[in-house]
Amino acid sequence: MKALIVYSTRLGQTRHLAELIAEGIRFSAADVTIKDVTDIKRETDLTGYDIYVFGSSTYHGMMMERMKTFLFLAERAELKGTVGGSFGSFGWSGEAAERIYDTMKNVYGMNMVSGPLMLKGGNVDGGVKVAQSYGKELVSKAAEQG
Repeated sequence: MKALIVYSTRLGQTRHLAELIAEGIRFSAADVTIKDVTDIKRETDLTGYDIYVFGSSTYHGMMMERMKTFLFLAERAELKGTVGGSFGSFGWSGEAAERIYDTMKNVYGMNMVSGPLMLKGGNVDGGVKVAQSYGKELVSKAAEQG
């Protein structure tokens, strides 16, 4: 089983969350690739994965502009029915993770986990375990799907 985590970060917290989710995926014996959103140039860069996890920090109530651009590209990638999740870090609001989740579920038609992962940071309020558990949940859902 292979997973791809794509993130956009402003101060590094969202990248840290991506790494923690990846740990949870690895704990479940799945391979994971983590990429900065700027490393994805075309929709073919998204082929060959069983699980997709997209994340962005929220800044002034919005996701990072780079993530918005990426989501338009990902729309052409034939992700319907694949397992997905979204995540994001935030200071006082977490709209980015919710909007990414809704796009993956409603526009792409993906088989999403229970909801987006929204944390102020990986080291706050048990964030390490929460993020790792999110990774495990993604692998579990993909295993159920077969």
